[in-house]
Amino acid sequence: MTKPASFNPLRLFASAKVVEGEPSFAQPVSQACTQSQMTDPLYRGWCEALWEAPSTHRKQWEFCYILQALETSGVLRDGARGLGFGVGDEPLTAAFAARNISVMATDLDVEMAAKQGWVETDQHARSKEVLNSRGLCPQEQFDRLVDFRFMDMNAIDKDLRGFDFCWSACALEHLGSIEQGLQFIEASLECLRPGGVAVHTTEFNCQSNDATLDNASTVLFRQRDLIKLAKRLRRRGHEIVLNFNTGDQPLDLHIDVPPYSQSNHLKLQIAQWVTTSFGVIVRKASA
Repeated sequence: MTKPASFNPLRLFASAKVVEGEPSFAQPVSQACTQSQMTDPLYRGWCEALWEAPSTHRKQWEFCYILQALETSGVLRDGARGLGFGVGDEPLTAAFAARNISVMATDLDVEMAAKQGWVETDQHARSKEVLNSRGLCPQEQFDRLVDFRFMDMNAIDKDLRGFDFCWSACALEHLGSIEQGLQFIEASLECLRPGGVAVHTTEFNCQSNDATLDNASTVLFRQRDLIKLAKRLRRRGHEIVLNFNTGDQPLDLHIDVPPYSQSNHLKLQIAQWVTTSFGVIVRKASA
């Protein structure tokens, strides 16, 4: 990543836990999508659970990363409760229900989603039924365990409390600004029981820790933004570990440009920046 001349990692990392080295898929922390993670046997196992063939596409990594992060955190247990934000048509809700987990899935209301283009591009959940379109969960079990409501991620409903985990997949970069995205992550922790786990994926600027895309329909988070978040969270007793290694294998160095490919799509160009998916794992402070 290109760093501005004033970049001081020792000062920036103070009070934020940052580790180095190739990110591990088996034992994930808050980290970027890299090629090596997609070769882990556990990655293939999650693809099978989602009824997908393994591919070299960052969106698939996001789903598998969320599942692995929650699994290693110990919250994907029988009878657990999960809360999904901006679920669109993703398969995770059904995958959780298939494990006998109760899920409250949420998405933006249809009118607002249409204005932002999510309906036209089939990235919006119009109803509960679309969330089991792959048949990952027996329908009776899905109907019993899954609830759905429309909700704005910038204004989380106050009655959503006490969940074992929550998640979102590349949704928080569309909340209007970098600060609103960071505030959402903090607000999502209010929905969890003490010791609960939040896992969110978003866009990460691989090139600059200074200039970036902000106050737009899509924003690109920088190292400094995620470290700022980590400092705020750790001061409140929450647990978060960061790893900013973006990999050095061939697909880590390949930049996909519009129109984007359905494979070899780990890094991509948005405006003048190179970006990739980044996952954030936060364990809420215990009571």
